[in-house]
Amino acid sequence: MYLYHFGINELPFTLTPNTSYFFGLPSHNEALQVLLTALKTGEGFIKVTGEVGTGKTLICRKLLNELPNHFEAAYIPNPMLSPDELRRAVASELGVELGENSDQQAFTQKIQQRLITIHQQQKSAVLIIDEAQALPTQSIEALRLMTNLETESRKLLQVVLFGQPELDEKLALDELRQLKQRITFSYTLKLMDADQVFQYVRHRMAVAGYRGNALFTQALCKLLYDASRGTPRIVNVLCHKSLMLAYGEGKTEVERRHVIGAIDDTEAADKPTSRPLPYLALAGALTLCVVAAAVAFWRWGVIA
Repeated sequence: MYLYHFGINELPFTLTPNTSYFFGLPSHNEALQVLLTALKTGEGFIKVTGEVGTGKTLICRKLLNELPNHFEAAYIPNPMLSPDELRRAVASELGVELGENSDQQAFTQKIQQRLITIHQQQKSAVLIIDEAQALPTQSIEALRLMTNLETESRKLLQVVLFGQPELDEKLALDELRQLKQRITFSYTLKLMDADQVFQYVRHRMAVAGYRGNALFTQALCKLLYDASRGTPRIVNVLCHKSLMLAYGEGKTEVERRHVIGAIDDTEAADKPTSRPLPYLALAGALTLCVVAAAVAFWRWGVIA
Protein backbone atom coordinates (compact mmCIF):
# COMPACT_ATOMS: atom_id res chain seq x y z
CA MET A 1 0.00 0.00 0.00
CA TYR A 2 1.24 3.56 0.59
CA LEU A 3 3.02 3.07 3.94
CA TYR A 4 6.61 3.26 2.69
CA HIS A 5 5.70 5.97 0.17
CA PHE A 6 4.58 8.38 2.92
CA GLY A 7 6.94 7.11 5.62
CA ILE A 8 4.32 5.75 8.01
CA ASN A 9 4.25 2.54 10.04
CA GLU A 10 0.61 1.53 9.70
CA LEU A 11 -2.59 2.56 7.97
CA PRO A 12 -3.79 5.68 9.85
CA PHE A 13 -7.40 5.71 8.70
CA THR A 14 -8.73 2.20 9.18
CA LEU A 15 -12.35 1.85 10.29
CA THR A 16 -11.54 -0.53 13.15
CA PRO A 17 -12.06 1.24 16.52
CA ASN A 18 -8.48 1.38 17.81
CA THR A 19 -8.08 3.09 21.18
CA SER A 20 -4.43 3.91 20.43
CA TYR A 21 -5.81 6.42 17.90
CA PHE A 22 -8.20 8.00 20.40
CA PHE A 23 -7.91 11.74 19.82
CA GLY A 24 -9.99 13.09 22.67
CA LEU A 25 -12.44 15.27 20.78
CA PRO A 26 -14.33 17.53 23.21
CA SER A 27 -17.52 15.55 22.64
CA HIS A 28 -15.74 12.24 23.26
CA ASN A 29 -14.05 13.50 26.42
CA GLU A 30 -17.33 14.86 27.76
CA ALA A 31 -19.05 11.53 27.10
CA LEU A 32 -16.31 9.65 28.98
CA GLN A 33 -16.56 12.04 31.92
CA VAL A 34 -20.35 11.62 32.06
CA LEU A 35 -19.96 7.83 31.96
CA LEU A 36 -17.27 7.59 34.64
CA THR A 37 -19.06 10.06 36.92
CA ALA A 38 -22.39 8.26 36.58
CA LEU A 39 -20.81 4.85 37.21
CA LYS A 40 -18.95 6.08 40.30
CA THR A 41 -22.18 7.46 41.76
CA GLY A 42 -23.94 4.13 41.24
CA GLU A 43 -26.56 5.17 38.68
CA GLY A 44 -28.67 2.36 37.25
CA PHE A 45 -28.96 3.17 33.52
CA ILE A 46 -26.66 5.42 31.49
CA LYS A 47 -27.13 6.13 27.78
CA VAL A 48 -24.83 7.48 25.06
CA THR A 49 -26.26 8.06 21.60
CA GLY A 50 -24.76 9.33 18.37
CA GLU A 51 -25.16 9.13 14.62
CA VAL A 52 -23.51 6.36 12.62
CA GLY A 53 -19.73 6.83 12.53
CA THR A 54 -19.42 9.31 15.41
CA GLY A 55 -17.20 7.06 17.52
CA LYS A 56 -19.55 5.26 19.90
CA THR A 57 -17.74 1.93 19.73
CA LEU A 58 -14.37 3.65 20.19
CA ILE A 59 -15.65 5.38 23.35
CA CYS A 60 -17.15 2.09 24.50
CA ARG A 61 -13.77 0.37 24.25
CA LYS A 62 -12.01 3.34 25.79
CA LEU A 63 -14.42 3.12 28.73
CA LEU A 64 -13.68 -0.59 29.14
CA ASN A 65 -9.96 0.19 29.22
CA GLU A 66 -10.32 3.00 31.75
CA LEU A 67 -12.79 1.50 34.21
CA PRO A 68 -11.38 1.62 37.74
CA ASN A 69 -10.23 -1.73 39.14
CA HIS A 70 -13.22 -2.07 41.43
CA PHE A 71 -15.57 -2.52 38.46
CA GLU A 72 -16.46 -5.96 37.15
CA ALA A 73 -17.47 -5.39 33.52
CA ALA A 74 -19.67 -7.43 31.20
CA TYR A 75 -19.55 -6.39 27.53
CA ILE A 76 -22.06 -7.29 24.82
CA PRO A 77 -21.07 -5.95 21.37
CA ASN A 78 -23.93 -7.53 19.41
CA PRO A 79 -27.22 -7.30 21.32
CA MET A 80 -29.60 -8.61 18.67
CA LEU A 81 -30.57 -11.32 21.14
CA SER A 82 -33.78 -12.81 22.45
CA PRO A 83 -34.47 -12.35 26.18
CA ASP A 84 -33.10 -15.83 26.93
CA GLU A 85 -30.02 -15.28 24.76
CA LEU A 86 -29.43 -11.94 26.46
CA ARG A 87 -29.65 -13.48 29.92
CA ARG A 88 -27.19 -16.20 28.94
CA ALA A 89 -24.80 -13.65 27.43
CA VAL A 90 -24.84 -11.57 30.61
CA ALA A 91 -24.37 -14.68 32.76
CA SER A 92 -21.41 -15.81 30.64
CA GLU A 93 -19.75 -12.38 30.83
CA LEU A 94 -20.09 -12.39 34.63
CA GLY A 95 -18.82 -15.95 34.99
CA VAL A 96 -22.15 -17.56 35.83
CA GLU A 97 -22.89 -21.03 34.43
CA LEU A 98 -26.45 -21.72 33.35
CA GLY A 99 -27.73 -25.17 32.48
CA GLU A 100 -29.33 -25.88 29.13
CA ASN A 101 -32.82 -25.85 30.62
CA SER A 102 -32.36 -22.96 33.04
CA ASP A 103 -35.43 -20.72 33.11
CA GLN A 104 -35.75 -17.07 34.10
CA GLN A 105 -36.15 -17.95 37.77
CA ALA A 106 -32.93 -20.00 37.78
CA PHE A 107 -31.12 -17.20 36.00
CA THR A 108 -32.38 -14.63 38.51
CA GLN A 109 -31.21 -16.70 41.46
CA LYS A 110 -27.76 -17.41 40.04
CA ILE A 111 -27.11 -13.94 38.72
CA GLN A 112 -28.28 -12.36 41.97
CA GLN A 113 -25.90 -14.54 43.96
CA ARG A 114 -23.05 -13.58 41.63
CA LEU A 115 -23.85 -9.87 41.92
CA ILE A 116 -24.06 -10.13 45.71
CA THR A 117 -20.63 -11.81 45.72
CA ILE A 118 -19.21 -8.98 43.60
CA HIS A 119 -20.76 -6.46 45.98
CA GLN A 120 -19.29 -8.25 49.02
CA GLN A 121 -15.87 -7.98 47.37
CA GLN A 122 -16.30 -4.19 47.42
CA LYS A 123 -16.71 -4.17 43.66
CA SER A 124 -19.40 -2.94 41.27
CA ALA A 125 -20.87 -4.83 38.31
CA VAL A 126 -21.51 -2.94 35.08
CA LEU A 127 -23.07 -4.23 31.88
CA ILE A 128 -21.99 -2.35 28.75
CA ILE A 129 -24.04 -2.87 25.58
CA ASP A 130 -22.91 -1.53 22.21
CA GLU A 131 -25.34 -1.03 19.28
CA ALA A 132 -28.17 -1.05 21.82
CA GLN A 133 -30.69 0.12 19.21
CA ALA A 134 -30.61 -3.48 17.94
CA LEU A 135 -32.04 -4.85 21.20
CA PRO A 136 -35.51 -6.33 20.62
CA THR A 137 -38.23 -4.72 22.72
CA GLN A 138 -38.76 -7.86 24.80
CA SER A 139 -35.03 -8.07 25.51
CA ILE A 140 -34.99 -4.46 26.71
CA GLU A 141 -37.73 -5.36 29.18
CA ALA A 142 -35.68 -8.39 30.31
CA LEU A 143 -32.76 -6.03 30.80
CA ARG A 144 -34.87 -3.79 33.02
CA LEU A 145 -35.86 -6.73 35.17
CA MET A 146 -32.20 -7.64 35.66
CA THR A 147 -31.54 -4.22 37.19
CA ASN A 148 -34.25 -4.78 39.83
CA LEU A 149 -31.56 -6.60 41.81
CA GLU A 150 -30.35 -4.15 44.45
CA THR A 151 -29.34 -3.62 48.05
CA GLU A 152 -30.91 -1.01 50.31
CA SER A 153 -28.39 1.56 49.13
CA ARG A 154 -27.51 0.83 45.50
CA LYS A 155 -28.13 -1.19 42.36
CA LEU A 156 -26.22 -4.45 42.07
CA LEU A 157 -25.97 -4.07 38.28
CA GLN A 158 -25.41 -0.85 36.37
CA VAL A 159 -26.08 -0.69 32.63
CA VAL A 160 -24.48 1.50 29.96
CA LEU A 161 -26.24 1.66 26.59
CA PHE A 162 -24.45 2.87 23.45
CA GLY A 163 -26.72 3.35 20.45
CA GLN A 164 -27.77 5.23 17.37
CA PRO A 165 -30.64 7.78 17.56
CA GLU A 166 -33.02 4.91 16.82
CA LEU A 167 -32.44 3.82 20.42
CA ASP A 168 -34.22 6.97 21.63
CA GLU A 169 -37.12 6.21 19.31
CA LYS A 170 -37.36 2.69 20.70
CA LEU A 171 -37.23 3.88 24.30
CA ALA A 172 -40.08 6.30 23.55
CA LEU A 173 -42.43 3.33 23.10
CA ASP A 174 -45.12 3.21 25.76
CA GLU A 175 -44.23 -0.34 26.81
CA LEU A 176 -40.66 0.75 27.61
CA ARG A 177 -41.53 3.83 29.65
CA GLN A 178 -40.42 2.15 32.90
CA LEU A 179 -36.90 1.65 31.60
CA LYS A 180 -36.78 5.16 30.12
CA GLN A 181 -37.54 6.59 33.56
CA ARG A 182 -34.52 4.77 34.97
CA ILE A 183 -32.04 6.45 32.62
CA THR A 184 -30.56 9.08 34.91
CA PHE A 185 -27.55 10.12 32.79
CA SER A 186 -27.47 10.47 29.02
CA TYR A 187 -25.19 12.10 26.46
CA THR A 188 -25.46 12.75 22.73
CA LEU A 189 -22.22 12.77 20.72
CA LYS A 190 -21.58 15.80 18.55
CA LEU A 191 -19.95 15.95 15.12
CA MET A 192 -16.57 17.61 14.53
CA ASP A 193 -16.18 21.15 13.25
CA ALA A 194 -13.68 22.04 10.49
CA ASP A 195 -10.79 22.82 12.85
CA GLN A 196 -11.36 19.61 14.78
CA VAL A 197 -11.23 17.67 11.49
CA PHE A 198 -7.79 19.21 10.82
CA GLN A 199 -6.52 18.33 14.31
CA TYR A 200 -8.06 14.86 14.11
CA VAL A 201 -6.42 14.02 10.77
CA ARG A 202 -3.04 15.36 11.91
CA HIS A 203 -3.29 13.31 15.12
CA ARG A 204 -3.99 10.06 13.30
CA MET A 205 -1.13 10.63 10.87
CA ALA A 206 1.24 11.28 13.80
CA VAL A 207 0.13 8.13 15.65
CA ALA A 208 0.76 6.15 12.45
CA GLY A 209 4.34 7.44 12.46
CA TYR A 210 4.22 10.32 9.96
CA ARG A 211 6.74 13.05 10.75
CA GLY A 212 6.67 15.37 7.71
CA ASN A 213 4.72 18.50 6.86
CA ALA A 214 0.95 18.17 7.05
CA LEU A 215 -0.28 16.06 4.12
CA PHE A 216 -3.79 17.39 4.67
CA THR A 217 -3.74 21.19 4.89
CA GLN A 218 -6.46 23.17 6.63
CA ALA A 219 -7.98 23.98 3.23
CA LEU A 220 -8.15 20.28 2.38
CA CYS A 221 -9.60 19.51 5.80
CA LYS A 222 -12.32 22.10 5.15
CA LEU A 223 -13.18 20.05 2.06
CA LEU A 224 -13.20 16.90 4.19
CA TYR A 225 -15.46 18.60 6.73
CA ASP A 226 -17.94 19.77 4.09
CA ALA A 227 -18.13 16.31 2.55
CA SER A 228 -18.32 14.38 5.83
CA ARG A 229 -20.35 16.86 7.90
CA GLY A 230 -17.74 16.20 10.60
CA THR A 231 -18.40 12.46 10.90
CA PRO A 232 -15.14 10.72 11.93
CA ARG A 233 -15.82 7.50 10.00
CA ILE A 234 -16.42 9.33 6.70
CA VAL A 235 -13.31 11.48 7.30
CA ASN A 236 -11.31 8.25 7.68
CA VAL A 237 -12.67 6.85 4.43
CA LEU A 238 -11.94 10.05 2.50
CA CYS A 239 -8.42 10.42 3.89
CA HIS A 240 -7.57 6.81 3.06
CA LYS A 241 -8.79 7.19 -0.51
CA SER A 242 -7.01 10.53 -0.92
CA LEU A 243 -3.72 8.96 0.14
CA MET A 244 -4.28 6.10 -2.29
CA LEU A 245 -4.85 8.52 -5.15
CA ALA A 246 -1.76 10.56 -4.30
CA TYR A 247 0.29 7.36 -4.00
CA GLY A 248 -1.07 6.07 -7.33
CA GLU A 249 0.27 9.21 -9.03
CA GLY A 250 3.59 9.05 -7.19
CA LYS A 251 2.83 12.32 -5.39
CA THR A 252 4.30 13.00 -1.96
CA GLU A 253 1.61 15.55 -1.12
CA VAL A 254 -2.17 15.25 -1.11
CA GLU A 255 -3.76 17.73 -3.50
CA ARG A 256 -7.23 19.16 -3.72
CA ARG A 257 -8.11 16.99 -6.71
CA HIS A 258 -7.18 13.85 -4.75
CA VAL A 259 -9.64 14.77 -2.00
CA ILE A 260 -12.37 15.61 -4.51
CA GLY A 261 -11.71 12.32 -6.30
CA ALA A 262 -12.13 10.52 -2.98
CA ILE A 263 -15.37 12.40 -2.32
CA ASP A 264 -16.76 11.48 -5.72
CA ASP A 265 -15.94 7.83 -5.05
CA THR A 266 -17.68 7.73 -1.64
CA GLU A 267 -21.45 7.30 -1.52
CA ALA A 268 -21.79 8.55 2.05
CA ALA A 269 -19.99 11.84 1.28
CA ASP A 270 -21.73 15.08 0.33
CA LYS A 271 -20.59 15.94 -3.20
CA PRO A 272 -19.31 19.41 -4.18
CA THR A 273 -21.95 21.31 -6.14
CA SER A 274 -19.55 21.87 -9.04
CA ARG A 275 -16.13 20.63 -10.00
CA PRO A 276 -14.13 20.29 -13.25
CA LEU A 277 -14.47 17.06 -15.21
CA PRO A 278 -10.88 15.89 -14.51
CA TYR A 279 -11.88 15.51 -10.84
CA LEU A 280 -14.69 13.18 -11.81
CA ALA A 281 -12.28 11.04 -13.83
CA LEU A 282 -9.96 10.84 -10.82
CA ALA A 283 -12.55 8.85 -8.90
CA GLY A 284 -12.26 6.11 -11.53
CA ALA A 285 -8.51 6.08 -11.01
CA LEU A 286 -9.11 5.13 -7.41
CA THR A 287 -10.61 1.82 -8.51
CA LEU A 288 -7.49 1.14 -10.56
CA CYS A 289 -5.34 1.85 -7.48
CA VAL A 290 -7.32 -0.67 -5.45
CA VAL A 291 -7.03 -3.31 -8.17
CA ALA A 292 -3.30 -2.70 -8.53
CA ALA A 293 -2.78 -2.98 -4.77
CA ALA A 294 -4.78 -6.23 -4.66
CA VAL A 295 -2.69 -7.71 -7.48
CA ALA A 296 0.52 -6.69 -5.70
CA PHE A 297 -0.63 -8.26 -2.44
CA TRP A 298 -1.56 -11.46 -4.29
CA ARG A 299 1.86 -11.65 -5.92
CA TRP A 300 3.56 -11.12 -2.57
CA GLY A 301 1.48 -13.88 -1.06
CA VAL A 302 -0.44 -11.57 1.30
CA ILE A 303 -3.77 -12.67 -0.17
CA ALA A 304 -4.26 -16.43 -0.18
